[in-house]
Amino acid sequence: MASFKYVAANYSGSTIKGKMEAFNEDQARKMLKDDGLKVETLHRVEESIWNKDLHIGNPVKNQDLVAFLQQFGALLRAGLTVVESLSILREQTSNKELTKALYYIEIDMRQGTSLAKAMGKHSRIFPTILINMVHSGEASGTLDETLVSLGTYYNKQHKTKQKVKSALAYPITVVIVAIFVVIFLMLYVVPQFVDMFAQFDAELPMITKFVLAVSNIITNYWLLLLLITLGIILGVVMIYQKEQARVKFDEWALKVPIFGKLVQKSNLAKMTRSLSSLLYNSVPIIQAIQLTEETIKNRVIKHKLIESRQALRKGNSMVSPMKGHWAFPYLVTQMISVGERTGSLEEMLDQVASFYEDDVETTTDQLKSLIEPLLIITLSIIVGTIVLAIIVPMFEIFNQVN
Repeated sequence: MASFKYVAANYSGSTIKGKMEAFNEDQARKMLKDDGLKVETLHRVEESIWNKDLHIGNPVKNQDLVAFLQQFGALLRAGLTVVESLSILREQTSNKELTKALYYIEIDMRQGTSLAKAMGKHSRIFPTILINMVHSGEASGTLDETLVSLGTYYNKQHKTKQKVKSALAYPITVVIVAIFVVIFLMLYVVPQFVDMFAQFDAELPMITKFVLAVSNIITNYWLLLLLITLGIILGVVMIYQKEQARVKFDEWALKVPIFGKLVQKSNLAKMTRSLSSLLYNSVPIIQAIQLTEETIKNRVIKHKLIESRQALRKGNSMVSPMKGHWAFPYLVTQMISVGERTGSLEEMLDQVASFYEDDVETTTDQLKSLIEPLLIITLSIIVGTIVLAIIVPMFEIFNQVN
């Protein structure tokens, strides 16, 4: 796809300048004409690192995707065709990448391509699980319901993810601020009192000697400390590239005190919600598990899902690899087992997902109320220790002077 700059006139005769993307010049002219513009000049812009749009991850925000799916489903329910709905959504969407994708999806569909196949060409925007559910919705004639349920699914996923992020963000922010405060005190505040203590030859208490020693190390060896820190970070990153190390890290993430339960609950909520949504949309169980594996980041839970899929292929129960494993509570395995026996697996999974989504919300609120005072107390102790280390010998100096 190439970039083009254009100068065009609208119906009122006003000149409009802009930039657009198209496969070739003919298509660019057609797109401008379809928008009611008369092209005056059009030339291709050579791509370079300075004018290239760079994206890390999905260029479409979760909120934009949720809004698109819900509006798409609503338009289909109102009786509009898929192509008509895409045309309306393309005009309303503010996200540049989504607008561009919808334009080409509309072109593909006018040429007889299915919606799922057309979406599959834009895998950076539309996740695999979404494309497969759209395919099932098209096949069953329930595309409108599928799109609405997808909107609900991604909305719940987003809320759960944001809850976990907010719970982790606060302590991380406070710890980073605390580190910078301590470094500032050690580099710029404590050294100012060293000469004064030496001048009066004051007898320094142990707490002051300790703080001065730490300040001396940070002041004189900051470059070495920085290099050691960077080396440790680089070493951890290199080790993390190995699959075995990632599994160990993910196992630790589930077992770490306080936050481990939150990570476990959020992963279980995501797993059960994905499975229930896929099964409700008539996706075969083995394919549903395989698609869910792609959404789960924690490798401990992901590997158990893989074992569950393999167990199903051998004619065994899906829940058998999960039973007795510490990452899967009795509630999860029991509900899945009941669902398999009664033929209501999607309903059981939906109930488990709702339970853990609510539990994640409750847990994050509890963590915030617990961690906030603990962090404030910890930060106060650290800063108070440094201040005390300075004040105590100063009182002794004042006594000597008097």
